[in-house]
Amino acid sequence: MAKTILIVDDSASLRQVVGIALRSAGYDVIEACDGQDALGKLTGQRVHLIISDVNMPNMDGISLVKAVKQLQAYKFTPIVMLTTESQDAKKKAGQEAGAKAWVVKPFRPDQLLVVVQKLVLP
Repeated sequence: MAKTILIVDDSASLRQVVGIALRSAGYDVIEACDGQDALGKLTGQRVHLIISDVNMPNMDGISLVKAVKQLQAYKFTPIVMLTTESQDAKKKAGQEAGAKAWVVKPFRPDQLLVVVQKLVLP
């Protein structure tokens, strides 16, 4: 059975690029345009990994990580931040919130897949 990954980014083109890379590697993909949209799509189904941007309208990525960690069904779901942010303070905030990895844009899809394969839940 394919593993499911939730991509959260306000850029439709970025969701498309990440989605193509993940689908070609055999993953099922759910897309959300911001943190609030993502929370609305976490309805109890199994999600093996979340990839989220940091800077988004309505609910940013760090707030999303904190909210996901409060959900019983998803508190152990690994979250990868995929962002243009490279400041240590932002990375620290992400780690403290519960993010497992930080990938800086622009990224290479093969690099992202290496991170995904390491972190995706069994």
